[in-house]
Amino acid sequence: MTSPHSGQRKTPRPRADALRNRERIVTAAREMFNEFGPDVPLDEIARRACVGNATVYRNFPDRDALVREVVCSVIDRTSEAAEQALAETGDTFEALERFVHTSADERIHALCPMVQSTFDKHHPDLAAARERFERLVDQLIDRAKAAGQLRADVGVGDLMTAVVQLSRPPAGTGCHTLDRFVHRTLQLFLDGLRAPARSALPGRAVTMEDLRQS
Repeated sequence: MTSPHSGQRKTPRPRADALRNRERIVTAAREMFNEFGPDVPLDEIARRACVGNATVYRNFPDRDALVREVVCSVIDRTSEAAEQALAETGDTFEALERFVHTSADERIHALCPMVQSTFDKHHPDLAAARERFERLVDQLIDRAKAAGQLRADVGVGDLMTAVVQLSRPPAGTGCHTLDRFVHRTLQLFLDGLRAPARSALPGRAVTMEDLRQS
């Protein structure tokens, strides 16, 4: 008797070595986009990942597909930092501080030149990664506000704009020698976020949607 599922073809699971190669490519691309910008030759990325050019194109048919994957990777890694901060049960502002410093270490500033690429900004993978990230950071901010530790006029957009701007050396300029000062500068900024506020900020709290529209 023929099984009702005998005519259906199972989707083969990727081999472990194929998954490792893909991860190596994404990691190498993330490093090189950060160092040189998103226009770095794919051949150079393949060389750093220690894979052949054909392996790169088998995983990512064009540059846009690779850039989108790297953007999602950076957002996902930063979301994991937010989840870890939310899991902490101690001082809510200190948890927010750790998230900010970890975001800088994850090179979230490298997203700026990457999002100028021509890839689909509404791709489902990117939309899901972005939605998760914004939800988690909102929760971090709301928790610190509820505890009376974070000034009330700050939004997610304010926080992430500062993190990006204060930790972003221009790609390809050799300014990574300034990395050792990033956390000092970020801490100065974070101290200004503590409640009670010493001044009134102009305008209203900036959201991530405000940033996308600009």
